[in-house]
Amino acid sequence: MKSALIILFFFLCLGRPEAVQALQPEEILLIVNQNVPASIELARYYSQKRQIPTANLLVVHLPDQEECSREEYQHNLLVPLRKFLAHQQGAKIRTLLLFYGIPLRVSAPELTSQQWRERQDLQQPQTQLDSQRQKQGAAVDSEIALSLNRSYPLEGWLPNPFFVGFQKQRDQLPFKKDQVLFVSRLDAPTPEMVRRIIDDSLEVEKQGLSGHAYFDARWPFPDKKNLQGYARYDASIHNAAQVSRELSSLPVHLNQEEALLQAGEASQAALYCGWYSLGKYVDAFDWQPGAVGYHIASSECTTLKKPGSQVWCKRMIEDGVAATIGPVAEPYVQGFPPPELFFGFLLDGYYTLAESYFLSLPYLSWQMILIGDPLYRPFRNSAVEK
Repeated sequence: MKSALIILFFFLCLGRPEAVQALQPEEILLIVNQNVPASIELARYYSQKRQIPTANLLVVHLPDQEECSREEYQHNLLVPLRKFLAHQQGAKIRTLLLFYGIPLRVSAPELTSQQWRERQDLQQPQTQLDSQRQKQGAAVDSEIALSLNRSYPLEGWLPNPFFVGFQKQRDQLPFKKDQVLFVSRLDAPTPEMVRRIIDDSLEVEKQGLSGHAYFDARWPFPDKKNLQGYARYDASIHNAAQVSRELSSLPVHLNQEEALLQAGEASQAALYCGWYSLGKYVDAFDWQPGAVGYHIASSECTTLKKPGSQVWCKRMIEDGVAATIGPVAEPYVQGFPPPELFFGFLLDGYYTLAESYFLSLPYLSWQMILIGDPLYRPFRNSAVEK
């Protein structure tokens, strides 16, 4: 077994990660956009279904677009959020749930006149400037996870203290667990799809998620150690298939051919992870209600609304999944949750969707987004039986 699998089974068998204990409805803050009526309507619907306290609602004013400026993020989202958290009563908020209408991306800060002069004095090419600025942009979700912190660098990613792969060096990380909030979003191409995600998640929890698990690697399992980059994540997909066999009764299908799964090859799909069809969804799947899956590629959550877009997050939601993960910009492969960790925690049944994601997510202030009900536990019956 590889190191990530050893870490996973250590936590599942010997003790659950500290400070990740039974996420409760009263610990979730719903954030909606005043400028998108469906945003508020969906939050009220979710609140009733999950019995979220009515006070746990924050209404903000943001553009009805998929990207907002850094200034809009700071003044119209971050300031109201910090004010709410500073005066909150009752249970401590641990999770932020962003609703349909909240932008996906926050852009890099605008350069001041002095910064422009400094850049010009250094005679940096425009492409280099653009690259640096791109690294200062992020997913709103990933940035707002650090909203309890007043100052931190914006360029590049920052280690997530909940990530199990960083536990040995947790004393050297820039943030403690109590300085990070879990974040998820209920979002989709249409409000009706968001409502379907909510309903499917609740219904599936009653009996448990059924169907088949599909893992689409590109190569046979490697013999080499200390794998990096694509090879490491390809091996992780293999490991996820093995974890699924050991932790569930789902039939597991592992494709290790270079060709991706094609139409008709993934019937009754309940779980999925694969790569690499950049921005080109391959409709191989007959998704089960409550299905969870993600595709490892660089552009798969750049939009949820653009007509005709074939990015995987958008198309998977349109076709019926209840939860998915994707980046709003280039995350580099190591920005993705390793599949064996994410699916391992989810299959354990104890952890909610949000907890499974944050335990397996390496970096914050970066590009990744989780779409789905943060309280969703598709295998909760498995936890009860243990």
